[in-house]
Amino acid sequence: MSIQNKVIAIIAEQAVLEPSDVTLDSTLEDLGIDSLGLVESIFSIEEEFDISIPFNANNPSDSDFDISNVASIIVGIQKLMADPT
Repeated sequence: MSIQNKVIAIIAEQAVLEPSDVTLDSTLEDLGIDSLGLVESIFSIEEEFDISIPFNANNPSDSDFDISNVASIIVGIQKLMADPT
């Protein structure tokens, strides 16, 4: 399974949707994911890919990790996996 498909599956599970309902342009808000759901999604993604996402749950706008939509989350994960420093 590709990174994209895994991320979509994790986000869909968090949003209680089918993966087919999650598009790359979807925002987490569009999908009904609140701040707690976001944190749970981040934890699930970190576990799935064995990475650490530079994300501040208390102040998401201060994070270097772009969560503006599903595509940006996938790009961020790909970058982290390419450069795990």
